[in-house]
Amino acid sequence: MQTPDTERRLPDATGMGAVTLKVHDLDTMIDFYHRGLGMQVLRQDKGTAALGRQGVATLLLDHAGPLATAPAGAAGLYHTAFLFPTAAELASVVYAAAQHSPGKFQGSSDHLVSEAFYFGDPEGNGVELYVDRPRSQWEELPTGGGVQMGSAFLDPNRYLQQHLTEQGAAAVADTPATVGHVHLKVGDIQTAKAFYVDALGFDVTNVYGSQALFVSAGGYHHHLGMNTWESKGATDRTPALGLGEVRIELPGDGTPGGSSEALAALDARLASAGIAREFDGAELTVLDPWRNRVRVREIGSENAL
Repeated sequence: MQTPDTERRLPDATGMGAVTLKVHDLDTMIDFYHRGLGMQVLRQDKGTAALGRQGVATLLLDHAGPLATAPAGAAGLYHTAFLFPTAAELASVVYAAAQHSPGKFQGSSDHLVSEAFYFGDPEGNGVELYVDRPRSQWEELPTGGGVQMGSAFLDPNRYLQQHLTEQGAAAVADTPATVGHVHLKVGDIQTAKAFYVDALGFDVTNVYGSQALFVSAGGYHHHLGMNTWESKGATDRTPALGLGEVRIELPGDGTPGGSSEALAALDARLASAGIAREFDGAELTVLDPWRNRVRVREIGSENAL
């Protein structure tokens, strides 16, 4: 449930919206996400494309050919994680991706709260495809106040044998997948916590010392992950290919603590922390400490693309 201190926290029904990637080769990237991952091209115009499922965009591609690839140790995107409703639907997409781009598979893990498969897209952006276990099976941390997560071996071939249906192998379904979470590369965890928890209003769900932080709203295992595994000590991002924008979506005004109230509270928190932002009453845009662009808006906005 939402904590009583609603002015300091994001609403329970907060979720993640479409991720924007700045790309060099728009056609190749569309091919990977469309033919490889089964996303539909919802719109393509003047160097941009919106892809998703069942009419809902989960990925925005923005052609930025002149930009260079960011250095490996730079802050930015670790991976975008697409959440599927069932194991059968996940297996279908994993199978399609492996058939389309066999060299892009990077591994698979049982995270206790979820089962996940990892790929790299043609321009090196990380992609996670996953399904959640029922919340009734999630366990709290021994210390309380968080969710137990881990990384156990998950055999991809056995998973496909167990869950891939004949229909799923023949054609990847247009499933209602969403952006379940986004994982970022950051320079240090304490600075990340000060921004994403203290200022933005997420709750901490798990911390791995100075290496990784996981945060969420409404008790989810994580809507955002942040790590320093490749980027410890990273400073401000300079313009480069890769992450363009992360979107956070708040519940509409028909729910308690709806978007206008929550957005106004967020604007006030950021102002109190001396953090520059743009807020027009309908959406708020802010740069995190590494200049990753974060946009916060209402779920289902007509201007979501």
